[in-house]
Amino acid sequence: MNAIPANTRPLDGPLPRLAAPPGATDCHMHLYLPGFAAQPGGPGIAELATVEDYRRVQARLGLERVVVTQSNAYQLDNGALLEALGQLGTETARGVAAVAPGTAEATLREWHALGVRGARIMNLPGGAVTHASMLEVERLVRPLGWHLMVQFNGQHLDDYLDGLQRLEGDYIIDHIGKFMPPVPADDRRVDEILRLLDRGNAWFKLCGGYETSTVGGPRYEDVGAIARRVIAHAPQRVIWGSNWPHVGVPRERYPDDAEQLDVLLGWAGPEACRRILVDNPASLYGF
Repeated sequence: MNAIPANTRPLDGPLPRLAAPPGATDCHMHLYLPGFAAQPGGPGIAELATVEDYRRVQARLGLERVVVTQSNAYQLDNGALLEALGQLGTETARGVAAVAPGTAEATLREWHALGVRGARIMNLPGGAVTHASMLEVERLVRPLGWHLMVQFNGQHLDDYLDGLQRLEGDYIIDHIGKFMPPVPADDRRVDEILRLLDRGNAWFKLCGGYETSTVGGPRYEDVGAIARRVIAHAPQRVIWGSNWPHVGVPRERYPDDAEQLDVLLGWAGPEACRRILVDNPASLYGF
């Protein structure tokens, strides 16, 4: 399928109700740049999403900093990510790459200079690097101070718990735990996530609730109950991401970007919002 030009996607709209504080950071989004092809093993690229497009979204939401996450479409080819970081600049942008076991230290240091600060572990279909390689990848990136971004179906947390407990460096539990379908906030697996956060090296990302919610927006009450419990327990370990450009769901289900920011108004108070949007990302990504 030929990629749809980026400028056909709605990028503008009403401003969010949440006034983002200075230094607010989008900790999870993707870019699909012209000239970079999808790689075997991942999903195709249905739409382009350029730095110029994202700048419009960023301005609408009042965000100043961004973390670009390697797309599954590119698998282990981080070329588009590195190109995007070069366009965005290290003052306000960081990246999370797909790191294969055995990647040379010199290569990692080159990526670090461009702003990469994390390695993606993806345990859902299309992931380039999975839990099977997680500990090896962590040993590679830990000397650089990088973290792991780990995504899995929270319903299957038991399959990953031992590996997560063995990680020595920082790591992110991605996409609100991505419970498919969502579980009650008092579920024992949410209890386990809180215990992981209490160990001091886990972070929890609020991102993409629309992908798993069965009740829908704008409040996403089912995944929101999990988010609220985690925020109340450990606001110092929580970050937020827009998940733009939302290609994990059909085009007719793309959420409004302002809605994705405003959901924090129902999940966290003003002080927690500031931590989530500014202080915690600054600590994790070195802004």
